[in-house]
Amino acid sequence: MSAPLLEVKNLSKSYGDFRAVKEVSFTLNAGELLALIGPNGAGKTTCFNMLMGQLTPSAGRIVFNGEDIVGRATRDIWRLGVGRTFQIAAAFGSLTVKENVAVALSSVAQKSFQFFSPPGQPVQSASIELLQQVGLASQADRACSELAYGDVKRLELAMALAHAPRLLLMDEPTAGMAPSEREALMALTHGFVRERGMAVLFTEHDMDAVFAHADRIVVLDRGRVIAQGTPAEVRADTNVRDVYLGAGSTYT
Repeated sequence: MSAPLLEVKNLSKSYGDFRAVKEVSFTLNAGELLALIGPNGAGKTTCFNMLMGQLTPSAGRIVFNGEDIVGRATRDIWRLGVGRTFQIAAAFGSLTVKENVAVALSSVAQKSFQFFSPPGQPVQSASIELLQQVGLASQADRACSELAYGDVKRLELAMALAHAPRLLLMDEPTAGMAPSEREALMALTHGFVRERGMAVLFTEHDMDAVFAHADRIVVLDRGRVIAQGTPAEVRADTNVRDVYLGAGSTYT
């Protein structure tokens, strides 16, 4: 078998005497959707910030595509093929939907985006292609500020895909969305994982989305991994039920 695309080994982060993340280890393969779940304060966002270079681990290794990326700048990690979306969608409200994607594509090409002149034909064509893939081509010329929140999340996904990441980190991708929008976005993401062979690591509080779409799940509590495995294995874990899902959960 080929080596995992991402290997996290004994990852830890301390702030003085407080250990926010404690010896977290997991792997993620290309073409796999991995959920990182746990109660508020479990250490999920801290893990994401270390993976993306926004925080430096106190200990441990992060190996992406065979290369140790601990200590690398966020921009360098992005250029290696790691993308990220955020709990609160980040897009330019004053630009059109197509212009938002053009900004992302211009960044990939290391060119500045000219706000007062339309992007060249190759960028326009690539923008429309990405918008078609996320179901937003018909809204390409609308101002981003006019979009429904679910569509802004789709736009953010298109922008994240602009540099064809091999690994995409998604922080609470369905936060603030209606149930039907959540399912649509996760199904869309699942499709990209299968079609492109990219890997997705996502945090999520919506257990419907987690158990319906994750190939594997890692559960954190107070900075430590308390379980990991397939959805069926995690569902059956008594420790997870006690700590996170709750005895009355429909997932037990």
